[in-house]
Amino acid sequence: MSQLKAIQDDQAPGWLPRLAVHGGPRFLQIADALQAALVDGSLKPGDRLPPQRQLAAQLHVDLTTITRAYDEARRRNLLEGRGARGTYVAAPKVELNPILDLSMNTPPPPAGVDFDDLMKQGLSQVLMSADSELLMTYHLGGGSDADRKAGATWLAPMFGQLDPGQLVVCPGAQAAIAAAILALTEPGAVILAEPTTYPGLRAAATQFGRRIVAVEADRHGMVPGMLEEACRRHRPGLVYLNPTLQNPTAITMPERRRKELAAIAQRCNVRILEDDPYWLLADAAPPPVATFAPQQVVYVSTLSKCLTPGLRVAFVLIRDPHERERFLAALRSFALMVGPLSAALATQWILDGSAEGLMHGVRNEARLRQRMARDILAGRDRGLGDGLHVWLELPAYWSSSQLARAADSEGIAVTPAETFATGGAAVNAIRISLGSIKDRGRLQAGLQRLSHLLARRPESFSAAVV
Repeated sequence: MSQLKAIQDDQAPGWLPRLAVHGGPRFLQIADALQAALVDGSLKPGDRLPPQRQLAAQLHVDLTTITRAYDEARRRNLLEGRGARGTYVAAPKVELNPILDLSMNTPPPPAGVDFDDLMKQGLSQVLMSADSELLMTYHLGGGSDADRKAGATWLAPMFGQLDPGQLVVCPGAQAAIAAAILALTEPGAVILAEPTTYPGLRAAATQFGRRIVAVEADRHGMVPGMLEEACRRHRPGLVYLNPTLQNPTAITMPERRRKELAAIAQRCNVRILEDDPYWLLADAAPPPVATFAPQQVVYVSTLSKCLTPGLRVAFVLIRDPHERERFLAALRSFALMVGPLSAALATQWILDGSAEGLMHGVRNEARLRQRMARDILAGRDRGLGDGLHVWLELPAYWSSSQLARAADSEGIAVTPAETFATGGAAVNAIRISLGSIKDRGRLQAGLQRLSHLLARRPESFSAAVV
């Protein structure tokens, strides 16, 4: 609130802000001023607010701006309407479920981005340029020409100019992974992966009757010699890699390692499924593995980690036309299409530049939160980078499952290493996700509580009998 100063007007309430030219959307400045006034005591629960028209006149803004400011304040539980009596400052609400969720890997809300306005503008453009009936009917899977063009634009930082015809638009990365397993492997086939990897892979493989075999990894990712040996021993149908800001270890595989793994895949004639949701969040990420073995790699990039999970849109690059048809047939067996409205909104945002702006906001917020985690967890971290999560190795007196239970008892949800294990003993670590808590102050409090918990030795946990 340093940019907001009280209006010097004896008849106006003291909390009214002076709207800053470069202070962001005006309705948010007003809502922020309301919130700050509650914190400093200028406003108290039960205080009556000025009528909207009066406030609009005092601030020299239109009525719509005040309406949006009041709506935003209600969303934050700051205000309550009392019918004809007007609008009043709400009494604080008791949070009955104060869990701090550090377990779900979602992008953080970027500062300074009005997401509601972004959605309204995007949907307005979609509805102006598209037949609403077409947005509410069945479509053939794989995306429209416009959707694939948007996909080529989204992947341009990784690959440069792409043929949109080589892309398939999927309802999220998990659907893409499942379709790749069905299309590229036979029942009973082996899929090679790192010992600690994305649990959605294991879930899909188990459901389809495929077997995950772990290949040794080091601080740079999957070890090339061990991959070549595993390829000769198991004749796998697929190798799964998540090479950039890996989930959960946060390792980014260097370029040399990527080239080595691509060369092995070519020699052994095995397909790589490159799941790369975090590439655009990384600082100077190496080229994807798919650039070194274009015909050997199926490349998946989802919008869920850079923009928002609600879009449920992922782009899949498959250069071989026969494999692309097999992939589409597999996808259609369980997911006929991306929701047309979601696909249209994603395409609109990508082509008009909104997606890039949102992604930059997410990336900046993620880096700020990573710095916060680095300060609070100093000396404890192994995986701190540019992404959405931290991989925290634990002191010997804590096991990951024990720490997760202890954190839960203190109202903090984290994910133990066992969740990500593909074979053998799990690393003694937890994953901490930094994006799912909207308020930065609550995230800081959660990380501090977790740091204090780590400094203590575990107590015996016993269930209460009732």
